[in-house]
Amino acid sequence: MPDFDKKISVVIPAYNIEDLLGKCVKSVASQDYPSELLEIIVVDDGSSDGTGKVADELADRYENVTVYHKENGGSSSARNLGIGHATGDYIGFVDSDDFVDSRMYSSLMSAALEYDADMVQISRDEISEDGTKRPDVVIPPSGVTVIEPREHFRTLLMHTGDASYCTKLVKRALFTEDMLFPEGELNEDFYLMIHMLGKVNKVVILPQQYYHVFYRLGSNSRRKVEDRDYFPSVFTDIVRNADVVLELVKKEFPELESVAKRFGAVQRLDYLLHIPVSKMTRDNTFYMDVVRNIRSNMGEILGNEYLTGKQKAYLFILAPAPRFVRRLHAFVRGLN
Repeated sequence: MPDFDKKISVVIPAYNIEDLLGKCVKSVASQDYPSELLEIIVVDDGSSDGTGKVADELADRYENVTVYHKENGGSSSARNLGIGHATGDYIGFVDSDDFVDSRMYSSLMSAALEYDADMVQISRDEISEDGTKRPDVVIPPSGVTVIEPREHFRTLLMHTGDASYCTKLVKRALFTEDMLFPEGELNEDFYLMIHMLGKVNKVVILPQQYYHVFYRLGSNSRRKVEDRDYFPSVFTDIVRNADVVLELVKKEFPELESVAKRFGAVQRLDYLLHIPVSKMTRDNTFYMDVVRNIRSNMGEILGNEYLTGKQKAYLFILAPAPRFVRRLHAFVRGLN
């Protein structure tokens, strides 16, 4: 193991997670990275259960854990507060219901130093509540991969890359006043990532799956099967982000415009496939805007080389009468 001299700050936002916070913090505190160079910042985001008490107990147990309590403002505001208190050369993030391998941060820092990289990414897996491993959302590379920020941007638009900051180690200097997590958004990682990449010198991706996502039903973006009318706001956020992406690409990466338009079409398709039929009404202005966008861009959609035949077919079939098609699909599947 190299002789480290760089300090790492790990920010853990916590809200009503008293049952899992201990496992999360312990996994970060148990790193094989020098503890005196590992600063763990837990931000209690106005929890109404015993999370704050658990966090304080963890700070008493581990010398390198510091806790801040704040009024509830969402994950972004908690992360931003943590960034404001961070003193490390690099910053990492861990969601409070996840946990990490003991070798994660030494591996990330080793790569950051070896490749002089502003941003280093570890691979991840997802663990279900019953302990079984779920299919990989992002396929790990076969070996250490060094890519230009532009290429990382492209993988995000093609849905093959990882936008999460939880799998990253990033130079603290990149988190300037105008480069923080957007508050009030669920898809905050993606939003900040696409704007920050213009400041990054390179991205290094490691194959080890050292970040473990704990997949819980009922999380912000995970729909409970029994709640048929539940519609996570993340699906509206991804459509809004698609519009932000297109404008950003036109200004800074014009060669990616077709990829960005493909991204917008797929995000809108995802929205239409998940919105409850009960919410597909004319007075739902956001829904109607999604439908109009697809209809008005159908020619470009059918001619886009980056969309698959299946995606084009779904969009073509849904566009004329999405509510009717969704009802018919539910009837055929016996879901009514």
